[in-house]
Amino acid sequence: MTLSDLNTLAPAARAEALATCCGATAWVTTLNEQFPFSSPSALYEAADRTWYNLTEADWREAFTHHPKIGDVHALKEKFASTATWAAGEQGAVRQASQDTLESLSAGNDAYERRFGYIFIVCATGKSADEMLALLQARLPHEPSREIQVAMGEQAKITRLRLQKLLA
Repeated sequence: MTLSDLNTLAPAARAEALATCCGATAWVTTLNEQFPFSSPSALYEAADRTWYNLTEADWREAFTHHPKIGDVHALKEKFASTATWAAGEQGAVRQASQDTLESLSAGNDAYERRFGYIFIVCATGKSADEMLALLQARLPHEPSREIQVAMGEQAKITRLRLQKLLA
């Protein structure tokens, strides 16, 4: 889809397209109200500005629209609308050793117990071992710090997905 296509979509259809990039309802609604955009860079700037002005509750809502790193079953079932993108983003996990997969699973569970949401990382270009190391490094964070890190990772994911939407 081109930016022109996105600009001319009916608001409901455009909201549906934007929701594939970020699952925060407030982000979709607020960004959708700003259309049309003159350039992809203007869209990306507005998307970032909108994201960084949301609340923690909105960020947490966006996190619920992601499968856990390495959760192939969730990719197929719950996240069908973004499964292709998420599978590509997590592609390196398919090549991980059983030990790494088990450590990711245990780390995901520990992370979710500690912070109340799944481990969010922009997985594109990262191996499973790299993601595991990031997860382990972030587990000791204070919750107030970690929400900021996770929010920044979601912003990266959203930008990549917007770029894919316009590809």
